[in-house]
Amino acid sequence: MRVICIYKDNQDYTRSVTEWLENFRRQTGREIETMDPDKNPSFCETYDIVEYPTIIAIGNNGEVHNVWKGRSLPLINEVLYYVI
Repeated sequence: MRVICIYKDNQDYTRSVTEWLENFRRQTGREIETMDPDKNPSFCETYDIVEYPTIIAIGNNGEVHNVWKGRSLPLINEVLYYVI
């Protein structure tokens, strides 16, 4: 399973995303992959990601298991389920 947080730097939401990612790492001991949508537009097109931040959980076969979109970030336990 692959969990990716897609967001842009220097946006009004960037600080809350980086704090959430740090809290996730501190509480779980695991890291979530991050991606800048401007550096990988084909990935965003493939998974129809047009709103940032977005956290996406993708299975080994490329199937989307869950997506969290927008500034209201999910609970750490909701995402941890897909990381484990």
